[in-house]
Amino acid sequence: MPTLQSALTLEEFLDRPETKPATEFIHGESIQKPMPQGEHSRLQGKLCEVINQVAEPTQIAYALPELRCTFGGASIVPDVAVFRWARIPIQPSGRIVNRFTIHPDWAIEVLSPHQNQTKVLANLLHCVQHGTELGWLLDPESETSLVVFPGQRVELFHGSTPLPVLSEIALTLTTEQVFGWLTLR
Repeated sequence: MPTLQSALTLEEFLDRPETKPATEFIHGESIQKPMPQGEHSRLQGKLCEVINQVAEPTQIAYALPELRCTFGGASIVPDVAVFRWARIPIQPSGRIVNRFTIHPDWAIEVLSPHQNQTKVLANLLHCVQHGTELGWLLDPESETSLVVFPGQRVELFHGSTPLPVLSEIALTLTTEQVFGWLTLR
């Protein structure tokens, strides 16, 4: 069960040591994410792999797993955070920075068993309120995808209907394909 703590400021939260699994800070609350399990880990890894195979070689975007993003008064850790290449913060040496204080362009969450769907959706809504163009909430149990668009518009996707992705990424995925990755034979 996730741990909930309140009465912290964002700065106090960020001064605390990292936890495993990660703890997020949103709407003044500190909430520990559940420990990822098999389905969650498989989808997270596969999404990063597939997105990066298409977007990295042409320097369009890059998908990062479990990256802390601090912006808009919150500090969240999307399961997959996708950034357009030009927005990836880098050091003068060209190396990627460790702390991301910007919103992802595309945030993806995979719902874990016993995880509160409303809290996860609240993270995605926070993202789009602060500049994220696209949010996915993947529910392995129902094999459905809630997609969050700017303006807090939410649509339900299932089956073979193509899921929206960032416009520059030449990738076609359906909910059926994504959840098909859970079968290893």
